[in-house]
Amino acid sequence: MSEIHCDSEPAANSSSPQNACSVVRLHLCFGWWLLLVSLTLGIALEVMHGLKIGWYLDVDNETRRSMLTLAHTHGTLLALVNIAFSWTVTRLPEWNAGNLKIASRCLLAASLLMPLGFFLGGFFPSEGDPSLGILLLPAGAVFLLVAILLTAIAVRCCKKA
Repeated sequence: MSEIHCDSEPAANSSSPQNACSVVRLHLCFGWWLLLVSLTLGIALEVMHGLKIGWYLDVDNETRRSMLTLAHTHGTLLALVNIAFSWTVTRLPEWNAGNLKIASRCLLAASLLMPLGFFLGGFFPSEGDPSLGILLLPAGAVFLLVAILLTAIAVRCCKKA
């Protein structure tokens, strides 16, 4: 199986490797920055737990605690998925450019909407229910499923060496 090399200039008449390289760079950059933000949130949650901060730990704030923990967890996982996606793109030079663009955009949208939905859902919860920010979650889940489906199809359909 051939792979995409992003360290050299693409051929003048070829736009596909250049597009794939920009997708690889975008997801590598986005993935590592999302990982930094998500792990920082996780450390902040641990600090609040260690300092026994009532805003985070009180029994009345169980929904807040769950939502913020889910934001950290989903952000961390989706950061790693973005990094894995960037590697996958390098291994599939024959990936249809249209499907690659859709998969990339859907994964980026999911990686923003899902953790953000949990994060915003953890602020101002009422009577055990998350706040309206949680409404971002279903859209993010749909985007994630589309991205994963298109990636799975591309991997399944790749040419054998």
